[in-house]
Amino acid sequence: MTDRVRIAVVGDFNAQNATHRATNDAIAHLGLDADWVATEAVGDDAKARLSAHAAIWIAPASPYRDMEGALRAIRYARERGVPLVGT
Repeated sequence: MTDRVRIAVVGDFNAQNATHRATNDAIAHLGLDADWVATEAVGDDAKARLSAHAAIWIAPASPYRDMEGALRAIRYARERGVPLVGT
């Protein structure tokens, strides 16, 4: 049995947001595991928060609580060649 690929979804999850629920469904359909990482949780050390993930998805339909956190996640991915999807 192989380990499933784990991705980080950077955004501020809201269960009432249909797009966020659909994002979870799409990730599960692909056979991936995902961790939602709140933009505030990225903090000043994106590597510490995101390095365990094979890829990063910047969540759709988010007014981000911490835009700098979202930008730090994008910068982390770009500077390290981590696959990144931004929607």
